[in-house]
Amino acid sequence: MRMHNADESCGIAQAALVLGDWWNVLVLREIARGHVRFDALAAEIGLSRKVLTERLGRLVGSGVLRRSLYQRRPVRYEYLLTDAGDALLPLLAAMQDWGDRWVLGDGSLTATAVEDGAEHARVHALVGTRLPDGLELPGAQGEMLPVVAPGAAATVLFTYPGTGVEWGAVPGAAGCTLENRLFRDAWPDFRRAGVDLRGVSTQLVSEQAEFARAEDIPYPLLSDADHHLVAALRLPAFRGAGRLRHKRLALVVDAERTVRHALFPVDDIPHAVTETLRLAEERARPA
Repeated sequence: MRMHNADESCGIAQAALVLGDWWNVLVLREIARGHVRFDALAAEIGLSRKVLTERLGRLVGSGVLRRSLYQRRPVRYEYLLTDAGDALLPLLAAMQDWGDRWVLGDGSLTATAVEDGAEHARVHALVGTRLPDGLELPGAQGEMLPVVAPGAAATVLFTYPGTGVEWGAVPGAAGCTLENRLFRDAWPDFRRAGVDLRGVSTQLVSEQAEFARAEDIPYPLLSDADHHLVAALRLPAFRGAGRLRHKRLALVVDAERTVRHALFPVDDIPHAVTETLRLAEERARPA
């Protein structure tokens, strides 16, 4: 691709060279979702082996991906994000937000969704799928924690826009403190059932730690400030109060990291807490 001389010092132009085209973006999207092997990528995207090989080679050459050998006979590689590739995840999340709002939606700023929309379909399509291996986020003390609790019969993973924020007229955004308080109060019932909880927002670790101390939150609050979870699960988000925010939803995930239930949109917070407990108890109960 020929570039004007002025583009040599333009970060947008240089990033466009790396992302290249539609296929490069979709390859990165699928690798962020955990489809890191060649055949899985080809199946998810629908690319020919020749074109996929070319795109992967370009992304490796640009330093966005690295190859990791997982089989010697025959030789097979996984394609993993480098630090430079990880740094593209907020861009993918922003592209998804823009597409959801301005292409698939009517342009309204909202923290919820309509039940016949693209975001609703995408979240509920997670049911029956397995979360990517090794998916971790920083906890309130900065330590990396798995999004699915090890050893738990089931995990309720709930996302929320953020606590301590004046949301004004953004539909569906208010109620994050109430939601955490209700989950906190129900925590003994979750534990008796062998079910764990993980709360996720894009707030900073320090913000979550302060809130957890003030509200005596007994379960981990995980920070998705780098948008790894948004990208891995294509979760709906919106831009508010200075950053990209999770829309409110809840997933019930079994011990094998398979999503069994999805609640979205969540408009009735007390009902959602009660319902996730009921669904998780059913999942945790011995057959």
